[in-house]
Amino acid sequence: MRRSRILSTGRCLPERVVTNHDLSKVMRTNDKWIQERTGIVERRYVEDDTGASDLGYEASVIAIERAGIKPEDIDMIIFGTLSYDHTFPGSGCLLQEKLGIPGVAALDVRNQCTGFMYGMAIADQFVKTGMYDHVLVVGAEVHSTGLQFSDEGRDVTVIFGDGGGAAVIGVSDDENKGILSSHLHADGNGFRELWIEATSCRTFPRITHQMLDGGKVWPKMNGKNVFKNAVTRLPEVIHEALDANGLKIEDIDHLVPHQANMRINQFVAHKLGIPEEKVWHNIQRYGNTTAATIPICLDEMLEQGVIHDGDILMIAAFGAGFTWASSLVRW
Repeated sequence: MRRSRILSTGRCLPERVVTNHDLSKVMRTNDKWIQERTGIVERRYVEDDTGASDLGYEASVIAIERAGIKPEDIDMIIFGTLSYDHTFPGSGCLLQEKLGIPGVAALDVRNQCTGFMYGMAIADQFVKTGMYDHVLVVGAEVHSTGLQFSDEGRDVTVIFGDGGGAAVIGVSDDENKGILSSHLHADGNGFRELWIEATSCRTFPRITHQMLDGGKVWPKMNGKNVFKNAVTRLPEVIHEALDANGLKIEDIDHLVPHQANMRINQFVAHKLGIPEEKVWHNIQRYGNTTAATIPICLDEMLEQGVIHDGDILMIAAFGAGFTWASSLVRW
């Protein structure tokens, strides 16, 4: 069976920088409070009339060019997002139209913070089995248009930012290098711990004045329970990937965690005994871009020459659902 690998990456981050001080002007918060709890200093917001597919497109163009292929060489698009351009059709179809490749399969994955990782695992299987040679996996989010800019919403609003990332998954020319394994999990018992209740097909009409007045259109989070589950599940799924490949913690060259909260990632690294210098952080600059965090991290690491031939990357994420995942990659 063939092995797949990440051929290339790309990222797109809006130009508009929103600092903690900027947020303190519209809600009761401050830079010290936000940094102590999340590690975030600033994040990016899009300008008007920009959707997830727009950010995904910009990132995809870069990734495709770096892979040394053309858009028409893409066999499938997998688009991870929770902030879809429209209720339907999926943002993957919109991206396909922007790339000018009609007929190519397009699949949306709504797995929030683990969306890109679920997409990468799906792409891995399509390439391994020989069905496709090039799968474009995208994670892109526009959170800023769906946040509650008030004291009531501050605990969630300060966390999120906008951004997009992409990767081309293709055939490895070395059977010992590439995506070694992927491990996916979910527990729907935690779905109310981080969610948006409305709009919903459970009601008619799907949005009402009562929903708006009751704040049901804004994201809600039980921060303590999310933290508790994240610092439990992430070490578990990291060990699962290592065990599946006969490796140990000390074999990891880079831990690439989802950028949900600096404190979560530091706690997990400490719990596992992974030195700080092996852990990649960029949440301080971009906030939590959910499905986009992993490809943005990978793209920055490659651009800065951090990843070297043969390095072992442990990629891991935990998010709403609850869902969590890990992928072990030998570069």
